[in-house]
Amino acid sequence: MEPETSLQQHKCSTLHSIVVELAAAAVGDIPATLSRALHALVLKWLAAANPSVAETIHASQNPPLTISPLLGNRRQGGVRVGDYFYFRISLLDGALVEPLMRGFECSETLSLVLADFPFVLRHLYALPGTHQLAGAADYALLSHPPQVLNDIELHFLSPTSFKQNKNVQTFPLPELVFNSLHRRWNIFAPEQYHLPNCEWNALVIAYELKTYALKMEGGTEVGAQGWVYYRFSNTETARIATILANFAFFAGVGRKTAMGMGQTQIGNSKFKKK
Repeated sequence: MEPETSLQQHKCSTLHSIVVELAAAAVGDIPATLSRALHALVLKWLAAANPSVAETIHASQNPPLTISPLLGNRRQGGVRVGDYFYFRISLLDGALVEPLMRGFECSETLSLVLADFPFVLRHLYALPGTHQLAGAADYALLSHPPQVLNDIELHFLSPTSFKQNKNVQTFPLPELVFNSLHRRWNIFAPEQYHLPNCEWNALVIAYELKTYALKMEGGTEVGAQGWVYYRFSNTETARIATILANFAFFAGVGRKTAMGMGQTQIGNSKFKKK
């Protein structure tokens, strides 16, 4: 339990979404998933600046970051040299920004290899507005949403699953989604912004989901991608759900969010009740 305690002692109230841009340095097929390779790369950058921080995160059951899958144009028949790709690192503790940036800047070479495929580092986008997925927030601001949403649409952008009664559940039931977010919020937010427990009395009004298999070292993880439209009838529950829905962009939802799973974002009313 010592690594968890160490992380919480140094946490900061800001959250960050940082985008790393890569280019293919060879012709060929990129592995179907690079989740473990991307995770190792981020820890390598942190270790270059602060080895103890990287070790603490590696040992943590609740890592203060999420990492997206590699995104970009995977051509049929293989990629070409120079094809652009990117992935997103979300930090739930602003104190990690400085060591991550220092580790990135200290990289001895712009070349890197992920699961035997060579890439070149193109750019790192950390400032809001420099990339559509780069951004920052603050727990204080998130805890006071300008509008409370009784209807919340969440988009699950990478395979998402949950632990339920020692089994794996792939359907994003309201209690699984919002309990996951609630737990992560209360772990990483400063104590004055902690949220009370809730009974998630939400209805699933509509959804469009498919299950996908994500290959990982040691096996395959199955999760749901798509969108779900939740409706909350209780005003206070809706307020807390609104806070957590906005938090989901940084925190991810469910299992293995540091390995590419559970990337989640609040939606823009794709479904309208007629």
